[in-house]
Amino acid sequence: MQSSIAMDIPEIETKSRNEIRKFQEEKLRELMQYLANNSPFYQKLFQEKGIDPDSIQRLEDLHKIPLTTKEDLQKNNDDFICVDKRKIIDYVTTSGTMGKPITFALTDKDLDRLAYNEATSFASAGVTEEDILLLTTTIDRRFMAGLAYFLGARKLGAGIVRVGSGLPALQWDTINRVSPTTLIAVPSFIFKLIAYAKKQGIDYKNSSIKKAVCIGESLRNPDFTLNTLGQKITDLWDIELYSTYASTEMSTAFTECDQGRGGHHHPELIIVEILDEKGKACKEGEAGEVVISTLGMEAMPLLRFKTGDICQWHQDDCGCGRTTLRLGPVIGRKKQMIKYKGTTIYPPALYNLLNEFEAISAFVIEVFTNEIGTDEIVVKAASKEASPQFQKRIKDHFRAKLRVAPKVEFMDFETINKLRFPEMSRKPVLFFDKR
Repeated sequence: MQSSIAMDIPEIETKSRNEIRKFQEEKLRELMQYLANNSPFYQKLFQEKGIDPDSIQRLEDLHKIPLTTKEDLQKNNDDFICVDKRKIIDYVTTSGTMGKPITFALTDKDLDRLAYNEATSFASAGVTEEDILLLTTTIDRRFMAGLAYFLGARKLGAGIVRVGSGLPALQWDTINRVSPTTLIAVPSFIFKLIAYAKKQGIDYKNSSIKKAVCIGESLRNPDFTLNTLGQKITDLWDIELYSTYASTEMSTAFTECDQGRGGHHHPELIIVEILDEKGKACKEGEAGEVVISTLGMEAMPLLRFKTGDICQWHQDDCGCGRTTLRLGPVIGRKKQMIKYKGTTIYPPALYNLLNEFEAISAFVIEVFTNEIGTDEIVVKAASKEASPQFQKRIKDHFRAKLRVAPKVEFMDFETINKLRFPEMSRKPVLFFDKR
């Protein structure tokens, strides 16, 4: 094991629950005043709803404030900007997978905050200034994540190589030239790197890569065991895997530590609520929608923003020494919930089952409303085996695991890949909701 210089855990992340609560309530009061003074959207909301910003003193008071939605951001995008446009340094947009993309403005202070967030998140995953990170996601196309990783590595003092997405040959050439220790990658892309290495006779198992910080796809089941995707990667390549969950709207990441028991909350950067269908707080271990209020954002802070992501929260002791709340893997997105023959399903559950079939090289899932007004699921897959018998095996496996079976259609890999990577897409799209 190489010697390493680790970034210290921020002091607030090791405090008692009560101390963290008091700290966050002080930051909440600052946020309320800032929005009341600077945000056209929230000024109007407070006035229309008769909300006195000074009355929001404790975390429990948040329920008095209506939730902010993606639709609010789409319809009133500029009204969320709190600064003179001359202070804006960078513009990013959301991916638009759940509707019209949203533009986010960032000031110099916001970029410093983004760098701090990613540096401390990398530190959670054991990355130190002695590491070199191989960035396999884009840093352009108005993509916040790539920029955040670069800024975070720079603040941490780690090296970073901006190779970008695709091109396994260039990735392996970079690994051979620079000897990076850590991948930043979508998990399914790691399979492409392994497949290319096998084909080219590259001894990938003895490369410089020791760990991967994985984004965009879940690696774990709700009980924190590796899901099919995570297990397949580690079976092929003995590297450490760390999940991270983030979004453009929150400008904050929840990254696993070496305990692998959920992404750690940074209470200095964000307030988190996990709410049920009725908007009530979920108990520890219960699944609910992640709702966030950003702290320390200058250009576009958000208050009680509904992310649409369904997670469970945990706050039992963690061996890393952090005492903060942890978020489990994303179970699904609220708007992508499927009611299929009386069973509630989220797309990640379907992905996990399809990843168990070695013959399937790529897939997408489409959901539409059939002639009787109920949801219908179609799996479109590229597969080395496309017989009726294999089709039946897939459907039987779904019935055994989920009690229902979707329609299965086999297509060639090129057709599936065009569906997975629409024009201007910054990451693979596996789910198409046509309801």
